[in-house]
Amino acid sequence: MRNHSTPSKAQRLRELLAGRTVAIPGACNALTAMQIERAGFEIVYVSGAAISAAHGMPDIGLISLTDMTREASAIARSVALPTIVDADTGYGPPSVVREAVQEFERAGLAGMQIEDQEEAKKCGHLSGKRLIPTADMVAKITAAVEAKCDRDFVLVARTDARAVDGLQAAIQRGVAYANAGADALFPEALLSANEFHTFALEMNRAGVHLPLIANMTEFGKTPYLSVDEFETLGYRGVLFPVSTLRVAALAVEKLLRELRFFGSQRAWLDHMMTRQELYSLLRYEHGQNQTGRPYEPGDTRTARNENHGAPPL
Repeated sequence: MRNHSTPSKAQRLRELLAGRTVAIPGACNALTAMQIERAGFEIVYVSGAAISAAHGMPDIGLISLTDMTREASAIARSVALPTIVDADTGYGPPSVVREAVQEFERAGLAGMQIEDQEEAKKCGHLSGKRLIPTADMVAKITAAVEAKCDRDFVLVARTDARAVDGLQAAIQRGVAYANAGADALFPEALLSANEFHTFALEMNRAGVHLPLIANMTEFGKTPYLSVDEFETLGYRGVLFPVSTLRVAALAVEKLLRELRFFGSQRAWLDHMMTRQELYSLLRYEHGQNQTGRPYEPGDTRTARNENHGAPPL
């Protein structure tokens, strides 16, 4: 049972988004989430695009609620950090959105993001997206709010309206989603620092004082802005949803090319975690207990710090 003097993950997420601006890397599996935690980040993001790619599928809404709950649960329970899950369009009408909130709460997530695209969605930085009516998205948000068992569970409402109907439409939807009870707003695929600033300014003018989330994905429509720059623009969370997966995928591709050509991985040893480093990340004390010690989220010790100078295993 949780010690009530210790904030829950959902409470911690709210605290973080209410404070300074934080970088939020994405994880497609528990191992990457553990690396994010060990690197000193404070929030983990479970990206629909990253999970889809890890399953060999494009980001077009093919991951089911059951599949995402399983993946997100493994990630959230592997770390002590609060975790936000990308729930795409909510997997269906308001009744299914209710179910999604309850499933993700039970799975240990601290927050959930839903977007206003049609069910046959696209990656937020591709052309040809189609939106549901504002009233339909408001109904989904209302259902999500009513479904919460934990009042601190954070509901992030994303709008893809900028690419479809323009910035003013995104602003109007942002206000409507805030009034419906969203806990944070996420304007997707804005085209410039000025647009991010305008969106934040218009929220403030409308009396909306919710945390704003920005998506700093690679190779998309948004220019590369730093976390500090987003902070000056009025944003509290900056997503890097697929960065870790993209780096890992390219490294694997390069390794495989050279392995096939040279027949050896020896030139790549300096680019690999040693056995010792991997065991440290997994909190497995090799040689003392063959089953490893109990999993302890939040343990950030590293092999390099603990065993300085020891040879790789």
